[in-house]
Amino acid sequence: MNSRRKEITDYFEKMDRSFFMDVNKEFAGLDEALPIGYEQTISQPSLVLEMTVALDLQPDSKVLEIGTGSGFQTALLAEFSKTVYTVERIEALHFRAKERLAESGFANIMFHLGDGSLGWREHAPYDRIMVTAAASEVPSELVGQLANNGKMIIPVGGPLAQELRLIAKNGHGEVSSIVLNKVIFVRLKGKYE
Repeated sequence: MNSRRKEITDYFEKMDRSFFMDVNKEFAGLDEALPIGYEQTISQPSLVLEMTVALDLQPDSKVLEIGTGSGFQTALLAEFSKTVYTVERIEALHFRAKERLAESGFANIMFHLGDGSLGWREHAPYDRIMVTAAASEVPSELVGQLANNGKMIIPVGGPLAQELRLIAKNGHGEVSSIVLNKVIFVRLKGKYE
């Protein structure tokens, strides 16, 4: 895990966050969440890194990302896994992220425009699931799409404060949950608002 953490951290530190922003570019160097339009944000960089490391990506991981947003988190996931299936509900963000990530040379990302709270059933199960918007509870649809021995990172709670949880499914399909941190994310729209 330590060499993987270093590898992810090294790559992350070379990423140009401003490339993933159309507004507020001058603030890209700040370690805080920033608006990207459509009442959405690009997450705090240190939190993006923490969440990515906690997801324990493997080179053969098939990853589902809920909330493509700017594509910043997507790029990091794609660099350290086999395939990323990413879902975004806002059409303008969906197409802009698709454009950016293609320009960055990624060929292992599949894009879907739709309700992320329902996951992307056609390609399930997933080894890893990254949710970048807060749900009122852990969506059963996402737990159902998580493979045995899989892991999911998700913020869960009310509008003003949430717990960042690591959900794990063992080889027998039993699910456990631990709290990693206290966070504040935009809401996951759809069934689990």
